[in-house]
Amino acid sequence: MSYIGIDLGTSSVKAVLVDERQRVLASRTCDLAVRRPQPLWSEQDPADWIEAAIAVLRGLGDDAPAAFRACKGIGLSGQMHGAVLLDEADRPLRPCILWNDGRATAECAAIEAAEPASRAITGNIAMPGFTAPKLLWVRRHEPDLFRRTRRVLLPKAYLRLALTGETIEDMSDAAGTLWLDVGARDWSQRMLAATGLELGHMPALVEGSRPAGRMRAELSRELGFAAPPLFAGGAGDNAAGAVGLGAVASGDSFLSLGTSGVLWRTTDGFAPQADSAVHAFCHALPGLWHQMSVHLSAAASLAWWAAISGRSEKALLAPLGTRPEHPSPALFTPYLSGERTPHNDPRMRGGFARLGHGTGREAMTQAVLEGVAFALRDGKDALEAAGPPIEMAIAIGGGARSPLWLSILANVLDMTLLRYPAAEAGAAFGAARLARLACTGEDPLAICRRPQGRARSFVPEPNLAAAYAEHRALWGRAARFSRELR
Repeated sequence: MSYIGIDLGTSSVKAVLVDERQRVLASRTCDLAVRRPQPLWSEQDPADWIEAAIAVLRGLGDDAPAAFRACKGIGLSGQMHGAVLLDEADRPLRPCILWNDGRATAECAAIEAAEPASRAITGNIAMPGFTAPKLLWVRRHEPDLFRRTRRVLLPKAYLRLALTGETIEDMSDAAGTLWLDVGARDWSQRMLAATGLELGHMPALVEGSRPAGRMRAELSRELGFAAPPLFAGGAGDNAAGAVGLGAVASGDSFLSLGTSGVLWRTTDGFAPQADSAVHAFCHALPGLWHQMSVHLSAAASLAWWAAISGRSEKALLAPLGTRPEHPSPALFTPYLSGERTPHNDPRMRGGFARLGHGTGREAMTQAVLEGVAFALRDGKDALEAAGPPIEMAIAIGGGARSPLWLSILANVLDMTLLRYPAAEAGAAFGAARLARLACTGEDPLAICRRPQGRARSFVPEPNLAAAYAEHRALWGRAARFSRELR
């Protein structure tokens, strides 16, 4: 038997085909575009997701036809928080408003005023990136579309609808809407009422490892499956990544350096710390939750600097070696799309500071890496205020390919980071594991293990960690200035 995981990301759709021994037999990726028609706006056309998903599935079939045909289950992972508004025929009424869209700031305050228990119910402070404020924005600014809305789905739930005909969402993704009672793992009618919605607007809820529909028969035949694969509930992207890494026991942590940055900790209970903008969400497995600090521009900061510099990211990093000798004399604040933890301010903006005639590209590149690390340290401090210290984490994401960046992070965060050679399959691999669990009912602890192979450790160096601790105070002044200039 084989299983497929599909990760509907922001910049691409990725799919992996995995066998019974959890070996990745094939992998395909199809790029996506983000549209920014106005300042603070970030949107995608849901039709692009379906086209990309079909393309990666066809690619898997081309690469491993026998295993593809024998596939028993498919798991979905998805970018969180996006708002797909559907009419009575389940057709999208407008482009999806994405997780990094910042237009709904005023609506956050309105939701918390309408439901004073919002933070207690959802475990989170209202943020413009969440789904509920987006719907209130549509209600205020596009009232005709709001009146025509019969259903609201997250991105991966819309992809599931297209592939199976079912409207189902998992707990981990639903927890990021601001409509879920996260402790009870059920929709909150009080939070829905705060945005003018009802239970009928919401999909059914399942745990991420439970069955959640089958592929439409005609599509299954067209793609070449022997029988329509069973779909799992799946997970939001970070929860799927945690399943793929084996972060399924209380205290397990990972650091993700993707477009955004995340520091994750698994918890065995609902542990909100909303006032510091720490997220408390459901995990993709029953009986588990997690806390996260979230940073909107991590590897995106390096990509932005590469585009500005006219150099590839690889070319920018190559002269800097594999570990820093000392902090860069320049400073960078990575608030290109605002920030979540701990500031919850989409209007914050980034910038360089302490530049002089002698400041070169290398110093500025190192400052970008350090700025992201300092922002993640702010998030780590917020997480540790909500629980015990985090002493070790697995590093994943595109940015984790850089030993220099991981060395900087280990010293700034004052914690050990582990990088596994097989950890890059990430959310798609975790989604494939959820597909297997939905099909077999196996014990998640037996399936969701840590990556194979020997991990490379990045450990704080006392002298360098002390230098970064001193440098952080200087960076903090620049960060405060960024907040004041928003």
